[in-house]
Amino acid sequence: MNAPSEPLLLQAMRASSMAGATGHTAAVAHLCAALDEAFDACRTPGKPGTPADPSRCAAFARGVRAALAQALADPTLVTVAQREGSAEKYRRHLIAADPHGRYAVASLVWQPGQASPIHAHHTWCGYAVLEGTLTEMLYAWDEARQGAEVVRAHLRAAGAINFGGRGRANIHRLFNGSASTCISLHVYGVSGGQFATHVNDIVPLVASETCARDAAVQAIAV
Repeated sequence: MNAPSEPLLLQAMRASSMAGATGHTAAVAHLCAALDEAFDACRTPGKPGTPADPSRCAAFARGVRAALAQALADPTLVTVAQREGSAEKYRRHLIAADPHGRYAVASLVWQPGQASPIHAHHTWCGYAVLEGTLTEMLYAWDEARQGAEVVRAHLRAAGAINFGGRGRANIHRLFNGSASTCISLHVYGVSGGQFATHVNDIVPLVASETCARDAAVQAIAV
């Protein structure tokens, strides 16, 4: 049997690409529909719209967690391009943005040794680990010294899901301490145009003996 001609090979590659794009589009639509349901779950009867801070609604938090769990189960959600990292720092890719500006969905790609700054959030935020294992450092805000102090660290393997509200009661740093690339999926309570600039509330680290455990991470933070 003769080998397929070049046009047939190109057609097959094009068909495969189109199938992948269709799967991605459907996966994004399913995730957005699940997030919309989370907002609907915390509507107050008789009052239009959603609360200014939906993260205070337990049903909303459960809905975002469920939406992220559903997203992790669909390998077509994050495209090849949205899995590309950067040698300079962890890289963000916008996956979807709510047309009403209520949320943005992004993939974050972490090369070995890359970390976020120590930060709280200006808005609610949920994340899930898609591939690899991240280390999450947790901190407590010290009002007197106006800084964050290390509390403990947790390993977040693929499948881990977390959700938190805005404010300095939830301060953390994510760090890829492994030898492999890690990918995480994030949902932020901002518009698509603000997900890279209006989410993190960067906070300083207070000087204390306990902070020595975080020194290696702090040194390479971006």
